[in-house]
Amino acid sequence: MFDSGFGGLTVARAVIDLLPAEDLVYLGDTGRYPYGSRAIDEVRGFALEIAHHLLDTYQIKTLVVACNTATAAALQDLRSELDIPVLGVIEPGVRSLLLASQSRRVGVIGTVGTVNSGAYQEAVVRSDPDIELFTCACPGFVEFVERGVCQGPQVEILAERLLWPVVEGGVDALLLGCTHYPYLARTIGEVMGTDVVLVSSADETAFALAGDLAKAGLLHPEADRVGKHRFISSGDVRAFAALGSRLLGPELANAERWEPDAT
Repeated sequence: MFDSGFGGLTVARAVIDLLPAEDLVYLGDTGRYPYGSRAIDEVRGFALEIAHHLLDTYQIKTLVVACNTATAAALQDLRSELDIPVLGVIEPGVRSLLLASQSRRVGVIGTVGTVNSGAYQEAVVRSDPDIELFTCACPGFVEFVERGVCQGPQVEILAERLLWPVVEGGVDALLLGCTHYPYLARTIGEVMGTDVVLVSSADETAFALAGDLAKAGLLHPEADRVGKHRFISSGDVRAFAALGSRLLGPELANAERWEPDAT
């Protein structure tokens, strides 16, 4: 599993809780975050490099792209290049979003790269062409989370400014289309109002992973074992372990360092 930084830890937490017998390797590319403001081709290159590193080093049996921007940029390329199942976070998130809506007016917020890619727009249309979709990019959200600032006046002011398109759209369900955004759910919920359901793709991705592993016969045969969890960072490992432990838990205490080839 990989993400540009800490956001994918929401997916990791859901996977660890749902599939405790499975071993998990999580790589946070904190040395090159955020992905959302980078060119799509650059993000695709990062994703392919990380995927091959995880496959070659850890002999992984499946790959979860726990980053919306990387899913939008590279999911199809990863599925073409790798001989293992590859799961992204966009399709599971859209399924959950549509189930949560009663009015058929929904919103998606994400990074600039994710929103501009059109990946969510395409996924929603494929699922239900009659849905009315409102999207907006939220630059700055990821940076707050990566600094460990998830509440406060600065976050509230930014949220009020960025979320107005989906507020004005009158949506009744909003997909947090970046795995960092659940850490800001309280502030986002206050801006959107109590009538709007906030949807995170983390749990739905974990359920999709469990289903895919079961269908492929890849679930660990010892269901009662306790899986091993490794956490890797391409940036400052001590900072990654400190903030990651606050966001996910003590599993990050022994985080390791990875030096990517790309810059």
